[in-house]
Amino acid sequence: MHDENKKRIDDAHYRDWSLAKTPHDAVTTDLEWAVLRFHQAFERWVTQLGNITGMSGLSYTEIVILHVVGMQDRPKTAAGIARQLNRDDIPNIQYCLRKLIKHEFCKSKKSNTRKTSDYALTESGYKVVNDYSRVRQDTLTALTSSIDNVDERMYEATRLISMLTGLYDEAGRIAATYSRILE
Repeated sequence: MHDENKKRIDDAHYRDWSLAKTPHDAVTTDLEWAVLRFHQAFERWVTQLGNITGMSGLSYTEIVILHVVGMQDRPKTAAGIARQLNRDDIPNIQYCLRKLIKHEFCKSKKSNTRKTSDYALTESGYKVVNDYSRVRQDTLTALTSSIDNVDERMYEATRLISMLTGLYDEAGRIAATYSRILE
């Protein structure tokens, strides 16, 4: 480990955080706070971009679900959308889908083989998703492309976040077996 990285870890350890008792705890906590701040910035970004591309009546979650519906240009079920987003609250996904239908960005069709519905973009849904993509390329992608080795770095970050997602899910399952700790 580089001396500079070791010093950062040592400094982080002595912040006296309730979540950081060891250097590894401190680094993990730093990452968690960075993810929280990133999520807030990302949510503001998605909502702002949605507002300027014709989705001003939609929430962050609804905009994200709209993009998932449009992925790979084929219909999706609510369960498939939930799986893609690592969510287990299908009734909330269905509520968002009803709002997207009301805004005429999505349409639903009962599946012939299942009791579920398939959701697809409407013509106006395609328009706002494509407008969003175009503005995203003009702004965000233009900014990120100036970072050295950005594609490789984002690929590695994506892999790390995906692995951590699995670990957090597993830790959540383990924690669910704990009794409430009382003092």
